[in-house]
Amino acid sequence: MSKPPDGWTIETYAFHNDAMRRADKELVVERDRRYAEVNVEKEKALKIKETADLAALELARESQTYKEQQNDVIRDKSLADSGVYATNSSVAAAITSLRTDLQPLFDFVSGQKGATSGSDRISGRILAFAAILATLLGGTIAVVVTVLLT
Repeated sequence: MSKPPDGWTIETYAFHNDAMRRADKELVVERDRRYAEVNVEKEKALKIKETADLAALELARESQTYKEQQNDVIRDKSLADSGVYATNSSVAAAITSLRTDLQPLFDFVSGQKGATSGSDRISGRILAFAAILATLLGGTIAVVVTVLLT
C-alpha cells in the first residue's frame, strides 16, 4: 500500500473505503470461525447432556424398581404376619393345590369330549341319511298322489 495523500479527496476516500472493506472482511472471517467453534462445542455439550439424561433415566428406573420390590417384600411380610389377607405365595400355593385336587376331573372331562365328538358325528350322519330318505320318499309320495288324482 502506498501512503495516503493529505486531506480528504476522492483518492483519500477510496483508500479509506478499501481499508475499511479489508478490515470488515477480516472481522467477518473471524466472526464466522468463532461461530463455527461455538456450534461445534454446543453439539458436544448436547451429546454429553443426552448421554447424561439417558443414564439418569435408567438409574431412576432401577431405583424405582428396587423401591417397589422392597415395598412388596415388606407388604407381603406384614400381610403374612397378620394372616388377614392372602399373599402372592399363599395364593400360588392354593392354586397349585387346587389344580392337583381337580386333575382327575380335568382328565375325565377331556375323555368325555372325545366320546361326545364321536357320537355327534354319528348323530349327524343319521340326520343326513334321514334327510336324503325323506327327500326320496317325498318325491315318490308326490308321484303317487298325482297318479291317484288324475
